[in-house]
Amino acid sequence: MDFVTRLGTDQYSADTTYYPPLVAAAVEASRRTGFELSCLPEHGELLRVLARGVGPGRIGETGTGCGVGLAWLVTGAHPQAALVSVELDAERAAVAAGVFAAEPRAEVLSGDWKLLEAEGPFDLLVLDGGGQGKKSEPPAELPGAAKQGGQRGPEAPLDPARWLRPGGLLVIDDFTPSTGWPPMYGSEVDTARLHWMDHPQLKAAEVRVTPAASVIVATFVG
Repeated sequence: MDFVTRLGTDQYSADTTYYPPLVAAAVEASRRTGFELSCLPEHGELLRVLARGVGPGRIGETGTGCGVGLAWLVTGAHPQAALVSVELDAERAAVAAGVFAAEPRAEVLSGDWKLLEAEGPFDLLVLDGGGQGKKSEPPAELPGAAKQGGQRGPEAPLDPARWLRPGGLLVIDDFTPSTGWPPMYGSEVDTARLHWMDHPQLKAAEVRVTPAASVIVATFVG
């Protein structure tokens, strides 16, 4: 695995009038509650563009936080799109729900990320709080797991065939840019990133959103 630990909330300007109103409200809620792990502004801009391309489809997100990523998605989404995000922390989920109280297209669920599967399948799915397989041990289905006695990592990545519509997009953030192949984490192969980049049902690309942060964007091709 290889992921960025920058505190995204701090990367937003103190003058939030620079941002779309919902994004500004979510950033202010994050600051008010001390939530530091919002998506980077540059990643948010990418989410807005990708949401715009969905049209009147379904958009899902794991890891709402206080709603910054969801706000970028809503800002770009079609007037008839439906957006659902899930947050494990009940207090943060309540804060985020308040941000979107006047936005009928968006719903915030409180609970484990797996709850979101029942809301799919999705045309665009953003994994920021579960389903990525980015933890300290490789998930069972990744190469190398069998050599460890069949151990499962603490978080196995989701199955895109169960979550995405044909042609649906999958977005996974918080990577540091890769400069070679296979992608490496220190002296070892980055199995979490390789799982998505080499997935047989996905066509994936790594996109730099800043010089120090990259995102995987993948299309489900079945």
